[in-house]
Amino acid sequence: MYDLREESSSKCWGGYQKVYSHFSKELNCRMNFGIYLPEFLLNSNNKEKAPVLYYLSGLTCTEQNFIIKSGFQRYASELKLIVVNPDTSPRGCNIEGEDTDWDFGTGAGFYVDSLTEKFKNNYRMYSYVTKELIQLVEDNFGDFIIKGCRAISGHSMGGHGALISALKNPGLFKCAAAFAPISNPINCLWGKKCFSGYLGEENKNLWANYDASELVAKYKGPDLKIRIDQGADDPYLNDQLKVDNFVKACQKSNVPINYYLHEGFDHGYFFVSTFIPDHFSHISKILYSKN
Repeated sequence: MYDLREESSSKCWGGYQKVYSHFSKELNCRMNFGIYLPEFLLNSNNKEKAPVLYYLSGLTCTEQNFIIKSGFQRYASELKLIVVNPDTSPRGCNIEGEDTDWDFGTGAGFYVDSLTEKFKNNYRMYSYVTKELIQLVEDNFGDFIIKGCRAISGHSMGGHGALISALKNPGLFKCAAAFAPISNPINCLWGKKCFSGYLGEENKNLWANYDASELVAKYKGPDLKIRIDQGADDPYLNDQLKVDNFVKACQKSNVPINYYLHEGFDHGYFFVSTFIPDHFSHISKILYSKN
């Protein structure tokens, strides 16, 4: 059904970091995703299962950036978390213009379902993440998974993807977290560029459907525990990320948020890797909570 193939498997911090490829019906191409499996799950006598954290990467990334740069595996092993991280866009679709700019097209799927004629048959990262990938993981790794126990996180564009995926699907994830997320894309250049290309200028009234600051203002559903870690010296904070807009929207809508502004840190993976332990510990406590 998925033509699932194991591309690599490496022992790492008391578990195995694996990469698989498969054919995606949503994206109409082959896709890669990483999955980290703590070693206790692979013990033949094991009867325990684990929750799943989905992690979405940012602009220009593949699945490899998070795997190689963040150091998350140590904490996933200690905290007994399965971690799944997909690529950030379709690959090799040969669509005119998809490889012209670093912030649009390949490596920049923006976690939306495209509506424009040129991109609508491939650039459907929202449905890929929230439907197809979850189904694939549960169909093929279900023996290891606590049913229905999921969280989602991400960095930058991936933080945007994590927030909107949780807000648009109440109850699908027990919590949502993000490092330096693009939080109000309808009001920043990165967001406007991608929304214009994927959703269309004629559909501007629909752009808010993929904007976390707009979505949280209308959120109705089970309690969604949100955490954001942000570098205070991030050069994109004011012009592109606009995290303050999201925080204010949460406060106005009485949606709980834990917001941590870290002095001296910028936007990159040195920042992410520094706060991965706190980030993962926060998520693990929620996932393993019986509430």
